[in-house]
Amino acid sequence: MTVPPYKRIAVASTFSPRFEQVLAEAKRVRERLGSELHLIYVGERDSQTDQRFSTALAELQLPADSQIHYHQGTPAEAILQAMAAHQVELLVAGALEKEVVLRPFLGNVARRLVRDATCSVILFTKPEREPQPLKRIVFFVPEYSAPVQRAFATTLQLAAREDCEMLYVIRIYTTFDAARATLRANLDDPTGQPMARTLEEEELALEQFIDAAGETSIPMEARCIRGNTGFAASDFVQAVGAHLLVVPVEPGGAPGELPPQIAWVTDVIPCNLWIIR
Repeated sequence: MTVPPYKRIAVASTFSPRFEQVLAEAKRVRERLGSELHLIYVGERDSQTDQRFSTALAELQLPADSQIHYHQGTPAEAILQAMAAHQVELLVAGALEKEVVLRPFLGNVARRLVRDATCSVILFTKPEREPQPLKRIVFFVPEYSAPVQRAFATTLQLAAREDCEMLYVIRIYTTFDAARATLRANLDDPTGQPMARTLEEEELALEQFIDAAGETSIPMEARCIRGNTGFAASDFVQAVGAHLLVVPVEPGGAPGELPPQIAWVTDVIPCNLWIIR
């Protein structure tokens, strides 16, 4: 039996027109990746909110005793505090919303969660009451490391449960990378290991990264994408019609900041986004 990668998953809930859709997506994520589902609500608890949650949990066939955490404050701070206080390992939230009253929560606040959350985050751009299968997934490889390899293994678990039709594993190859590769005779470190790869060597390294995950029945395609910024990855995601973009973030970075090679995800979210920490 495969052990779920997340024990405690939480959903940031609001009573927007998409409230039930976001909650339904969180239920799907819990079934695929975790064991517990908690709800976080920014605001006061009263009989009306209790009734709204009770009705929604019943309609979605979620446990009636699901824990709901009420926190006061600005949306971003309250959600971040709740995540820390209740040891949340994965947060599910909506990414976009047209209603003006909710714009701070689902616009700027969503970006804040991506930057400042100490746990993994999944943002759904178009949540559905009956969640659509994540048939095409893109996994972005910022570097070859043990944390990124673990994030890839977690992604494979989700891909298998979603009957993924294609998992694209991509890495950006810039003109700077190419220039360094041509000069690497002067850039090799003392151990003799090259500090830069040619495009062909980068493609081989990406294939080796995939092979290290072991055998799988999931269809996969490795792509080294030429581009000078991470936005090239966003363009690729849109071109293949991906349903989910997965971006691993290694622990230990500066608070409130993402590594330069993945900072673009706070500006452009081409589809549903999963930040794995």
